[in-house]
Amino acid sequence: MNRFLHLHLIWRTQVWALAVSLAFSLPSTATVRKRRRPPAHRTHRVRSRLPGIVHSGPWTEPTYADSTEGDSVTGEDVTIRHIAERALGPYNGSVVIVDSSTGRILSILNQRLALSMGYQPCSTFKISVALAALSEKEIESVPTIQPDRRAIDLTAALAHSNNYFFANLGRELGFEKISFYAREFGYGEKAGLNLAGERAGYFPLAPPFNGGVSMLSSFGEEISQTPLQFAALMSAIANGGTLYCLQYPRNAREAASFRPKVRRKLSMEAPIFGITDGLLAAVEGGTARSARQEEPIAGKTGTCSEDHTHLGWFGAFNSMGRRLVVVVLLRGGRQATGPRAAAIAGQIYRRLAEANYLAVPSEVRATAYPGVHPAMSDSILIKALILLCASAILILIWQKLFVSRTKPTGTSH
Repeated sequence: MNRFLHLHLIWRTQVWALAVSLAFSLPSTATVRKRRRPPAHRTHRVRSRLPGIVHSGPWTEPTYADSTEGDSVTGEDVTIRHIAERALGPYNGSVVIVDSSTGRILSILNQRLALSMGYQPCSTFKISVALAALSEKEIESVPTIQPDRRAIDLTAALAHSNNYFFANLGRELGFEKISFYAREFGYGEKAGLNLAGERAGYFPLAPPFNGGVSMLSSFGEEISQTPLQFAALMSAIANGGTLYCLQYPRNAREAASFRPKVRRKLSMEAPIFGITDGLLAAVEGGTARSARQEEPIAGKTGTCSEDHTHLGWFGAFNSMGRRLVVVVLLRGGRQATGPRAAAIAGQIYRRLAEANYLAVPSEVRATAYPGVHPAMSDSILIKALILLCASAILILIWQKLFVSRTKPTGTSH
């Protein structure tokens, strides 16, 4: 009887040990957000340098303007639009907010600008270059060595928008590969479905005259990107690779009959995971840190000038709960920058969270954000199996010792 009691006590102890081990193996939201994996994707050394850039001026577009003038708000979510208007304030720009899980446009601030021919994407095009490089396995284990002798990897290059890194990466990929992937991501075609007045932007047929593929991959030279195109791409990254046709219901009937329309599946789970740390790091402490808040946000800034107009881009998605994509484009003088656009997006996310727009429906479980790789669950399972095996071995050893000690050496009468 005592033997079975001992076995029962040991088994209960091991079960409790397993439960405690699993509890501490599962990272909390705060732990996951702060954790940084060692860089897994790096590129090899290159020697060529980025071509010189000439800064120009004066600026021909006003920094401040009424960005709501001429908009039709029919069919929009009034609360979301009001949040976007408050955040953009007096700046000359556009805001697009999209549900990444369906491709539904919730609000467009400055519809004329958002549906236009587009503007140079600046450093936001680095997202496409990074995805292309990871898809082609062009990024290897040795970091790029910059002219100042500092090494930099993909995560840091995205977080701090390193032009030298992406200029070299673009040369390694070549124009043909970059062009192929850019068109897969929606450049050069309309992002929306039957959106009146929408233009398709532009992607060049040959490397730019000014700086070639280096300038294209680091500054988006000669590319015209619309806010809708950028929103569609960020939605695909947020949802794991589905590029939706963006739809903009304008009345109750269209809203009631809304059904998501898939343009194409990008099949880029691994490359998307490969850039996620860089997009998160950009907001945590990089060029987009003005958008930082309690819950993690992944995003990319872009700042450059085109035709004597300063451009400031920022595109992002929240990583927890209902993932909404926010794209901000600013135009004007030197105040129109990517970091300022990020600050505007940060205000939008904070107010959306306060209004409970980022919460998922009760029947849908919140999913782990892209920074958590599926391999994490495999790791936890392996730990559990190892602990169970160790427990079984301990019990067998204990049984052996118990039997050897209690086994009678002879009989007595």
